[in-house]
Amino acid sequence: MPKSNAQEEHMAHLSAERGKATRQRLLDAAVALVPEVGWGSVTTRLVAERAGVAPGVVHYHFASVTDLLVAAGLGFTAGLLDLLATELTAREDVGEAVDWLLAELSRYSGTDPASLLVVEMFLAATRLPELREGLGQQVGRFRSTVASWLVARGYRGDPAAAAAMLAASVDGIMLHRALDPGLDPAALGGLLRAMLGKGAS
Repeated sequence: MPKSNAQEEHMAHLSAERGKATRQRLLDAAVALVPEVGWGSVTTRLVAERAGVAPGVVHYHFASVTDLLVAAGLGFTAGLLDLLATELTAREDVGEAVDWLLAELSRYSGTDPASLLVVEMFLAATRLPELREGLGQQVGRFRSTVASWLVARGYRGDPAAAAAMLAASVDGIMLHRALDPGLDPAALGGLLRAMLGKGAS
């Protein structure tokens, strides 16, 4: 008995949903593996094992492991930067925003999976133009959002430069926490508040 159009559409929808779920499992597996073994050591076999699929499934969804890693990494950093930007700019007071940001950074040791993934991505970006471009665009959006927020809060200095310095401080603190676990981000609050406060009304 031939299937109706509705049945065919339903089957196609289920197939698409399964495909999306499988793709997401591959992305999640890549995000987990990079901090564990390093960007250059992630293989099709490792990803397939972690995701619970056959190795051929990886290449069905992604042209190469590198393409998978780039997609997975950029998906992770997009979510992280969007969260930081949203929470930071929701604060009316610049000092309160700095305190929140530093408290958030204290959750990262520098050797935790999220920090290691970001470090691996920055290193890989020096060799992969598509990753460098993607990360650059994400960081650029973050800095632009912060700059606009500073202007709205009465900042009278160069908001673009201040936003760049703040973004670089975030990266630097994460890197230094890996080398100096005793570094307390909260102890840097006064300096950052002074830097941003000088131009505020």
